[in-house]
Amino acid sequence: MFLEKDYRNRTQGWIEVVCGSMFSGKTEELIRRLNRARIAKLKVETFKPSIDIRYSDEDVVSHNESSLHSIVVESASQILFYSNDVDVIGIDEAQFFDDELVNVCQTLANQGVRVIVAGLDMDYTGKPFGPMPALMAVAEDVSKVHAICMRCGGLAQYSHRTVKVDKLVMLGETDTYEPLCRSCYNKALREGNE
Repeated sequence: MFLEKDYRNRTQGWIEVVCGSMFSGKTEELIRRLNRARIAKLKVETFKPSIDIRYSDEDVVSHNESSLHSIVVESASQILFYSNDVDVIGIDEAQFFDDELVNVCQTLANQGVRVIVAGLDMDYTGKPFGPMPALMAVAEDVSKVHAICMRCGGLAQYSHRTVKVDKLVMLGETDTYEPLCRSCYNKALREGNE
């Protein structure tokens, strides 16, 4: 686990990635870290992609309804425009951004900013999702969080889509996705192909 430091005396920035399946607490952990930075009197800004409108048009909202105000951006490069004079940047739903997000995070960290990114590490097909693999490669800290498998109660790392829609990006909740462990995910895929 990443040890939080006294950031007021920091001389360099870094990147933290919180990743996992749907319903694993990624956004909740992002909000927790950002709130701690605010308690430490640091200047914090939060961003989310414009595609994420499930709970709120503007706020970052977790499944347990914790929320933070955010700036909604169309592309990763816009984050740099809004990131003047900040100590900590939070980015939610990172998998929906373009690959430029990696360069944006690197630029901010090189400028001395702590960058905390949360997102799905895999899409519903079990493949790495968007810029997340590259972000995990360049991050100083990667925290993988897990949901609970809805079929066996084990640790879930897959976001299984329960409806037949082939497009990669489909916003949804418990009505369209369920977190599954490896064994239950593979079983669900076999059942879907029979």
